[in-house]
Amino acid sequence: MSSYDLIVIGGGIMGATAALRAAQGGMRAIVLERESLAAGASGVNAGTLSLSIKRVRLMPYAMRGHAWWRAAGDAVGFKQTGGYTLAFNAREAQLLEERMAMKAEAGAPIEMVSPAAVRAREPALSDRIVAASFCAADGHADSTRTGAYLRALLREAGIEVAEHAAVDAIEPGFRVRARDKTFAGKRILIAAGAWTRGVAALLGVALPIDVNVNTVSVTEAGPVRLSSGIGHATGLLTLKQKGNGSYLIGGGWQGRGSPEQGRGEVATDTLLQNLQLARYAVPAIAHARVIRSWTGFEAHVPDYYPLAGALPGVADAYLLACVRGGYTIGPCIGPLVAELMLGIEPALPLFDPARFAAAA
Repeated sequence: MSSYDLIVIGGGIMGATAALRAAQGGMRAIVLERESLAAGASGVNAGTLSLSIKRVRLMPYAMRGHAWWRAAGDAVGFKQTGGYTLAFNAREAQLLEERMAMKAEAGAPIEMVSPAAVRAREPALSDRIVAASFCAADGHADSTRTGAYLRALLREAGIEVAEHAAVDAIEPGFRVRARDKTFAGKRILIAAGAWTRGVAALLGVALPIDVNVNTVSVTEAGPVRLSSGIGHATGLLTLKQKGNGSYLIGGGWQGRGSPEQGRGEVATDTLLQNLQLARYAVPAIAHARVIRSWTGFEAHVPDYYPLAGALPGVADAYLLACVRGGYTIGPCIGPLVAELMLGIEPALPLFDPARFAAAA
């Protein structure tokens, strides 16, 4: 039985980047992943890297995470296109102005722009825009490349990876059983995304984690009409056009299912609402057939802030989960938790999971 300084349960962006930082600090680490690397939320999301849609308190984390993706560059299909967020009525315009003012104050390069200026840059957009903001840093990456990129980084760092290794037991002393093998570790990090609640329960810890079932769609290829990312003041739309002219459409519209049941299912009613909003923003989408829609699980707790720090009541156990916008923020917050394990003061404050201990 092999022994490690750190066992990371979960091979998404957060677990992998935490393992990389821990190894840099001298720890022997292994990553256990129930499917393949980045098979969960890290690999099935719309690839949006937008500061415009991040919560104000999380903006410093989003900006550091965004820099990680920018440095990854072509390996992950990173494109910094800039992004517009649109409002179509007075209520949405007020909401947009208030939210973007706070985000700009938090450091995001966001400015309000006139509808005429938006239309001059993006003539394919609706002529019913009444207000808009622009963030020059916004862009996207290709989430389908995430797993391969993380695998290459982990291999280069000499970090072992066990894929298709769902954890079914954690015995005292952190003897972790997965894929008919037992792995022993001095410390453990649970970074299992939507499956985090079940893994923590193996250590006797109850967490108030719920799961969203977000829907993403892609259309057939066609003429390239958009150069920028597009969002909506409500946060219910992310829209971008890829190099081959296909549109990638998201926005957090909900499907059905749960992690315990396996992959989620697309719900027709919410899918249609998502597509209608996309068509309202970009009328040309009406002529593009949707060729695939899918779902991905996104875990969250009642206050919608991350769980990042020591696992309550279990010495040498740590937790990293429920990071909304984790595709952008993950490469920042993963290393921060690793620094806590290494005895280093993290560069940004963490989010103590113990705040839910009484309610769990």
